[in-house]
Amino acid sequence: MKLRVKFNKRNYLKYISHLDLMRLFQRSFNRAEVPIKYSKGFNPQPRFSIASPLSLGIESEEEYMDIELLKEIDIEEFKNKMNKVLPEDVQIIDCIYPKDNDAIAAMISWALYKIRFETNLDLEIEEVQNRIDNWLNKDEILISRLRKRGRKKVMQEENIKSLIGSLEVLGIDNNEFRIEALLKTGEKGNLRPFDFVDALNRDNKLDMIQDSVFFKRLGLFIERNGDICKPL
Repeated sequence: MKLRVKFNKRNYLKYISHLDLMRLFQRSFNRAEVPIKYSKGFNPQPRFSIASPLSLGIESEEEYMDIELLKEIDIEEFKNKMNKVLPEDVQIIDCIYPKDNDAIAAMISWALYKIRFETNLDLEIEEVQNRIDNWLNKDEILISRLRKRGRKKVMQEENIKSLIGSLEVLGIDNNEFRIEALLKTGEKGNLRPFDFVDALNRDNKLDMIQDSVFFKRLGLFIERNGDICKPL
C-alpha cells in the first residue's frame, strides 16, 4: 500500500541536510505510530523515498514522497498525527493513495523556483527581460561541471539550454529582482538552481551581489501527455 505525500520545508529547516530530513521523518513515523513497511535484512529501514531532494539552503512550498504502508490508514488522521510531531517548518500538506505504481522520484521532471537577487547596476525590468529573452534564444548555454570519468573527476562543458523550461522577470524593487524559473530536475536531466543563476549572471552581465541570492522552490511537476502538471 503506497501513500503519496506532499509536504513543505521552510525557514531555518532549509539548512538541514537531506539525510537529516530522512531521519526526521523516520522518527516522526515512529512517534505518530504510522504502520510503515520496513526493509528486510540485518539493518531494516523504513520504506519511503523523497523525490528530487533539495539542495542545502533552499526552502520549499511543495515536496513529495512515497511511503509504503503495511495497511491503509485514514488520510486526515495521518496528516493530523504527523503534523503534531513534526516541527512547524516541516508540515504535511496533502496526501493520496495513487492509482499508478510508478515511484514519485522517477515521475518528477521539472521544478519551479522563485529567485531573488540584488544587483550593483541600475537596470530596468524591460531591459533585463530583453537580455534574458535573447539569452534563451541562443543555441547553447554552457556551464562547466565536474564529472566522473573512471576514478577521476574532470571538468566538462554542458549545454543547459534544454534544461530551462521558462524564465520570467516578475518585478524589481530597489535593485532587487524577483524571477521565476522552471528548471529540469529528476532522472532525465537535472539543473541545479545555483548553476543556473551563475550562468544567468555571467551571460547577461547582471553584476549580482552573490550574498543576496535567495531561492525558494515553489513546486515540483511531472510531464503527462505533453503537459506539465502537479503530481498530486
